[in-house]
Amino acid sequence: MDPVVHFEMPFEDRERMAKFYRSAFGWQTQMLGEDMGNYVLATTTQTGEKGPKRPGAINGGFYPKKPDWPSQYPSIVIAVDDIRKAIGKVVLAGGTVLGEPMEIPGVGSYVSFLDPEGNRVSMLQPIPRNWHGPKKKARKKVKKKTVKKKAVKTKAGKKRKAGRKRAGKRT
Repeated sequence: MDPVVHFEMPFEDRERMAKFYRSAFGWQTQMLGEDMGNYVLATTTQTGEKGPKRPGAINGGFYPKKPDWPSQYPSIVIAVDDIRKAIGKVVLAGGTVLGEPMEIPGVGSYVSFLDPEGNRVSMLQPIPRNWHGPKKKARKKVKKKTVKKKAVKTKAGKKRKAGRKRAGKRT
């Protein structure tokens, strides 16, 4: 099951939009530059390294309205494992993909589509979190040896088999 991970809404006046959502709901906004299409990130919930801390909560963003873009309405973004396979599923299910996937630096591959009801929705194949961070050193595995014990005498003089014992060092 592919989850909803982000929302998007268009704006005509970036400052007015940011001020409204900060004042009305306490959201934090981050204005991105021309190189990111003047996108505005919206943080709506406490967020950690792996995203929102509260289950079910999502963050979002705002994009500038453009006269040549189709269906500029509030929409959701669905995370997918493989954007090319997801595009195929959308088309087979009756959706219409709006262009080719685009790479969003540090985020992943993104493309919008229309569902059969005319709703604009988007898909994102996210870059795994911390993909650029230092790799953990793999712990060296030591093969464990099983050693059989011989039968031992109990205090009553009866023989019994001793249990198996694991031998070997851990690093």
